[in-house]
Amino acid sequence: MTIAVVKRRFLDKRIQRSVFRILRDSALCSMSTVAPGNRAHINTAYFCYSPDLNFYFLSDPDSLHCKNLERNPSMAMMVMNSSQTWGGSDRGIQLFGTCHRVRGPAAKEAERRYGSRFPGYATWLRRTDRSGRRGADLLRSYAFYRFVPTRIKILDEAEFGGAAFVIAGVTRRHPNGRTPAAIVTWLATEELRPQGHARGKAAAE
Repeated sequence: MTIAVVKRRFLDKRIQRSVFRILRDSALCSMSTVAPGNRAHINTAYFCYSPDLNFYFLSDPDSLHCKNLERNPSMAMMVMNSSQTWGGSDRGIQLFGTCHRVRGPAAKEAERRYGSRFPGYATWLRRTDRSGRRGADLLRSYAFYRFVPTRIKILDEAEFGGAAFVIAGVTRRHPNGRTPAAIVTWLATEELRPQGHARGKAAAE
């Protein structure tokens, strides 16, 4: 078996629908950062996202992955639903970009989106019992981070076929008076296939 770049193009709107469908179905992500000595480091976090495909997560600024981001903002993220079963129609997404801590109005926006996706977050902050206050103080000591991907790789076998990986770029537009939105653009398609297998179709699907 080999990974082959094939002439099989998909419509941008179809790719974008797949991306947001995958994100809606998953609340957890894995994040890869660059540790000292150019060593890989991975961690898991709850995340939320905006229509322009900015991703937000809450974390301890003293954690290793946040320290890594201070030194090098390069980051990759993987999102998938872990309830999938082997042999089914799999789907997930890999995202590549940069990540920084947010402050001021950007932090307020992150908190608003995070609280909307995870109502329990606001509930924890309002707790007044002893253990609840400790938990709320801990949450308040954390910071919000914004991950901005510029390239994504999608596996959505029900949408694009078995063992097909769709690679797309992400740009963002800010129309006057409207919510910023992401523009997802097809770049390439890869397929896992037997050595020497014929190439795919060239038409957009």
